[in-house]
Amino acid sequence: MALAEVFESFVGPDAPVEFSAYDGSRAGAAGSPVKITVRSPVAVAYLAQAPGALGLARAYVAGHLDVDGDMYQALTRMTKAQSVSLTAAEKLRLLQALGGPKLLLHRMPPPPQEVRVHRRWLGGRRHSKGRDANAISHHYDVSNRFYEWVLGPSMAYTCACYPREDATLEEAQAHKFDLVARKLGLHEGMRLLDVGCGWGGMVMHAAREYGVKALGVTLSAQQAAWGQAAIEREGLSGLAEVRHLDYRDVPETGFDAVSSIGLTEHIGKQNLPAYFAHLFGKLKPGGRLLNHCITRPDNTEPAIRMRGFINRYVFPDGELEGPGYLISHMHDSGFEVRHEENLREHYARTLAAWSANLDARWDEAVAEVGQGTARVWRLYMAGSRLGFDRNHIELHQMLGVKLQPDGTSGMPLRPDWEIPRVLAR
Repeated sequence: MALAEVFESFVGPDAPVEFSAYDGSRAGAAGSPVKITVRSPVAVAYLAQAPGALGLARAYVAGHLDVDGDMYQALTRMTKAQSVSLTAAEKLRLLQALGGPKLLLHRMPPPPQEVRVHRRWLGGRRHSKGRDANAISHHYDVSNRFYEWVLGPSMAYTCACYPREDATLEEAQAHKFDLVARKLGLHEGMRLLDVGCGWGGMVMHAAREYGVKALGVTLSAQQAAWGQAAIEREGLSGLAEVRHLDYRDVPETGFDAVSSIGLTEHIGKQNLPAYFAHLFGKLKPGGRLLNHCITRPDNTEPAIRMRGFINRYVFPDGELEGPGYLISHMHDSGFEVRHEENLREHYARTLAAWSANLDARWDEAVAEVGQGTARVWRLYMAGSRLGFDRNHIELHQMLGVKLQPDGTSGMPLRPDWEIPRVLAR
């Protein structure tokens, strides 16, 4: 059977993409702005050995399957192929159509970008300090230059918050940092702890815009080095600091505020009580926590898909929970939760902007990190954008306060953080 016939049997004869394969067969819509090309039998072996999204990802990352055109549009048009769930009989039929059992005799090694837990560097107990450090390094210690190209000048690798339909990515990232600052009630003389601080964007914003003494910690050595250098360039060394350190090892306490922007996804479901309790213990009475993280829309899905593309290629050991589950643990740790909002549409826009940045610097990105890693990013960002658009994943900000001994919160009667400010930068 020609590969084009196999393609049509799973995505239909009217798939809105053009398909071609090394055996000369073609299918789909000729001239479509999205073209799928199967370049070698290796791609077929990947698909036979791991039917569905993982096999497709392996073939693409390894360069045996190409996607020409906009990746987001390709995934949108190929949703059925990504989500295929085959019965044993269907898998056998697919195997026979692709060439028979001989495809299973020699297992194809995954591309080197794929994380396999049995490798020594990601061994040990999940979410132990050592394994967390290695998992974070896998994703964040890629190349600071690569991140500068993808993220833009803000170096903010978290969901932006768009104040207007026509706002730029940089405007939206500055607005996000300031929204966090306003929710935390920052003002001059306060002390802020930013856990999982990335390249130090929130730390520098708090110091520059509010005169806050801010400490950020990250498990990525490259992030810490870049952030500390940026602090010195901006003349903020007297107020801001980024350390290469696990948040659990921060010796200081008595902070006026804690921000956690994109860390909770790496904590692990079983560690959430200890995580929130630890942050609660770092705060003064009256102090606030802003927890900003990706969530699942409900609590019925598993926290982690071990064979999923994201776990294998992007965020090893990352776990997502529903917002209600997280809020319950915040309450149980002592916080009074005062505000919560979902910014999922904002993350879809953020990912669209990052994808455009990567496409604009594609050749340079490939030269910097290699084709396989660049392809992982192209696929992951487009797929995540689709996930936010379709509410498969969400982004929630949750604001909690550590009450005074007499139960007072120090919170305004009505939220006052939507009042616009003129930023110094």
